[in-house]
Amino acid sequence: MIKVKIGVIGGSGIYKIAGVDTTEISVSTEYGEVTVYAAIVGDREVFFLARHGKGHSVPPHRVNYRGNIMALKTLGVERVIATNAVGSLNPEIGPGTVVLVDQFLDFTKSRPVTFFEGPEVVHTDMTYPYCPQMIDVAYSLRAPFPIRKGGVMVVTEGPRFESAAEVKAFRLLGGDVVGMTSVPEVVLAREAGMCYMSLAIVSNFAAGLQGAVTHDEVLEIMDKLNRDVQMFLLELIRAIPSEKTCPCPRDSKPIGR
Repeated sequence: MIKVKIGVIGGSGIYKIAGVDTTEISVSTEYGEVTVYAAIVGDREVFFLARHGKGHSVPPHRVNYRGNIMALKTLGVERVIATNAVGSLNPEIGPGTVVLVDQFLDFTKSRPVTFFEGPEVVHTDMTYPYCPQMIDVAYSLRAPFPIRKGGVMVVTEGPRFESAAEVKAFRLLGGDVVGMTSVPEVVLAREAGMCYMSLAIVSNFAAGLQGAVTHDEVLEIMDKLNRDVQMFLLELIRAIPSEKTCPCPRDSKPIGR
C-alpha cells in the first residue's frame, strides 16, 4: 500500500531519477500544463519534474514555479526534495559538497512569488522554511560526498552570475551558498502545506573567490556528481518516515480552483 507521496524537483544536471521505471504524465493546473514523471520506489509514490524543462531550456527567472508546485499538490505530494546547483560563498565549503540548507536570503526581483494574490490576504510563516525532519534524515544517511547540515542559501534573480561585490555583501550577510531557484519554490511549497528540503550541490566557488564562473563549469561538476546524487536521492526517498514529526505548517489554506 502506497502511504507516502514524494515530489522530486531536479535542478541543473539532474533530469531524471536513475534506476527506476517512470511514466510520463501531464498535469493540468491553472498556471499551465506541467510534465511529471511518476515512479514507485519501495512503498513510496514518487513524482519527478525537471525544473528547467527538457534540455535545460528554461532559465531560472522564467521557471513556472507556481505550476510546478501546484502540479505536485494536485498529485497529492506532501514532501518535496529539490536539488539546486549553487556556488559557495564560504571558503570552508568546497565544490562537490552537498549542503542541507535551512535558511534563505531572497534577492529575487520579478517572479510571481505566491498563490495568494487576493482578495484574501495571507501572510505565510517562513521562520524555518526547510523541513528539519527531512534534513535530519538526509544527514543521518551515509553520503558518497561531503555533506554539511545547515546553511544559508542566497537566492538571486539570474540568469547572470553574481558580481564579486555582491558575493562580498552576501558573505557579510551570513550567506553560505548562492543559487537562483530555491525562492519562490520553497515559499510556494509552504503555502501549499508541503514539507520542502534542498540538496544544495556546490559546483564552484562564487565570483571573487575564484576566477570567472561559467555555466559549463557548473554542468561539468554536476555531471561528475550525478550518479552519486541520484543514488543518494533514492536512499533518501526510502528513508523518509511515513509520519511527520516536523513543525512545518500543515495544509491550513486551500489553494487552486
